[in-house]
Formats: sequence, C-alpha cells, structure tokens
Amino acid sequence: MRLLVTGGCGFIGSSFIRYVGREHADYRITNLDAITYAGNPENLRGIERVLDYSFVRGRVEDRSVVERLVSEAEAVVHFAAESHVDRSIRDAAPFVTTNVLGTQVLLEASRRARLGRFVHVSTDEVYGALGEEGVFSEGTPFAPRSPYAASKAAADLLALSYHHTHGLPVSVVRPSNNYGPRQLPEKLIPLAVTNLIEGRPVPVYGDGRNVREWLFVEDCCRAIDAVLHRGRPGEAYNIGSACERRNIDVVREILAMLGKGEDCIEFVSDRPGHDFRYALASDKVKRELGWEPRTDFSTGLRSVVDWYRDNADWWKPLKARLGRG
Repeated sequence: MRLLVTGGCGFIGSSFIRYVGREHADYRITNLDAITYAGNPENLRGIERVLDYSFVRGRVEDRSVVERLVSEAEAVVHFAAESHVDRSIRDAAPFVTTNVLGTQVLLEASRRARLGRFVHVSTDEVYGALGEEGVFSEGTPFAPRSPYAASKAAADLLALSYHHTHGLPVSVVRPSNNYGPRQLPEKLIPLAVTNLIEGRPVPVYGDGRNVREWLFVEDCCRAIDAVLHRGRPGEAYNIGSACERRNIDVVREILAMLGKGEDCIEFVSDRPGHDFRYALASDKVKRELGWEPRTDFSTGLRSVVDWYRDNADWWKPLKARLGRG
C-alpha cells in the first residue's frame, strides 16, 4: 500500500509509522509534516533503513504539496494538527488554520484523486466534558469546550461530510488520552517524569481531580490500523482503554515509581474551561474490528518512566526549546 501519513513526526503519528513498519513492511509510507514545535524528526531516526519511507516537509493547508502527495497515495491517515489546549487558549488562529482549513484541503485533494481510504484522527475532546458518571458514545452530540476541541470537532464533521456528500471513504477515530515514549514534554505524564528527573516540582492544575481515560500509544496505533483496513466508511470509532485516573493519582503513581514524595507537587491555577472528565464507550471498535487494549496503565506508565529516564538526550533539548528546561 502507498500510504500518506500527515503529522508523522508527532507523538502518535511517529508511533503509528513505527507500528506500520513492523506490521506491514511492504508498505510505502510518505510522511508530510511541517516540523512545528510538536514535530520531531528524531522520532523516526533510521526508519528509512527498515521501511520504504520518505519525508516531505510541508503544511497540510498547502494545496500544491497536498495534491501532489495525495495523487501518489492509495490511503491517507491524517494526524497533523495543533493539539495543545493551553496553546489554543492563548491563540486559536493556528488551530483553525491547521486543524480546519488543513483538513479541508486534504479532504478535497483526496476527493479529486478518488482516494481509496481516508482515516481522520480526531479526539475525545470533541464531546465536551462529563460529570462523575456516564460515558461518551459515537452518537453523543458534540460540545467542545476549548478552541482546540472546537477546531477538531469542525475537522471531524468535515471529514464525515465528505463521505456523505462526495462518497469519499472516510472513517474517523476518536481516541482517549494517549501516553507513551516520545511524547512532547509539555503533556502531563512526560512533564511530570522529566521534571522529577531534573529535581523540579510537578505542576498540577487546580486540585488535580480532573479525570482522563489513559490509552497506551501502541494500543491506539493498533486500533487506527484496524480502522484503516477494516473500518466502515462514514463511521466514527471511539478508542478508549476504560482506564480512568485522576490527574493527581497519575502524578502520585509517577512519584512512587521515581521514589519521590508529594512535596514535589506544585498546585497551580486551573486553566480556563478545564474539562472535568472524559470517558469513552469503545464497544463499537471492539465488536466490529476485534480490537482490545493490551497494555494496563501501571505497566505502560512504568515503561514510559524508564524510557524518559534512559533518553534524556531526546527530551532535554525539547524542554529547553519549549521553555520548560
């Protein structure tokens, strides 16, 4: 298969390319990435030695680049996005440009090329927030509560509209919070781990009681691969682990793994519109595609802690560039 991956130098995108390289060694993969602050070519260092792989630096909203690459592909998996909520609160414009306009450009090029398959990677944040109980199903009405989530909701709906209007074989995946190696150290888990390794406190928003459903990145990649090959066009699939943790409990587990005490926690002012809880019903992807998460949270978290402890040369320059060092 000739596969175009957008945003393949980011955390989930690069993990997906590595996964596909192991599972489908005969695929030819082209990676389109703008190499913004979130894209890191080091995530795929040496991949061309084991995979038919090429890299193109460019933006998904650049029609000429996108049309050329789509015309050479049989399928697209679209990860490219601005994805950090805090950044969207400070300035929403790049999120609209990349996440909405960029997705439309990619969809239109795919329609014109009569592309055989298109998987759009969305997020559970399009649904909004939950209280203490309940879960989001694929039919839950969208209620995004941050500029980031709103831009992803718009892209999600655009993707499905291209199936219903134009017949483009689009499927959408909505994963829960991913974690794993090579995640940018501005997200909760890698920030906590690296700060503690450096002897710095861990910032926790509010009282830390916000709840997220944590999914190990390789489990997410397996689900996306299953949707790429067997998902129904015009359908959305939630991808969750059913593993819910309060942010404060995640931090406490990391503290225990690194032999640190709770005096290393620094509670900071909550961010505006901070969603209380996300949780997904993932019955559909399990029933239709036979997918199940394989990595329990403690095992996955331990592997992440070990990876960051062993790869300071990867994350220290990133933290310095992000102003986290």
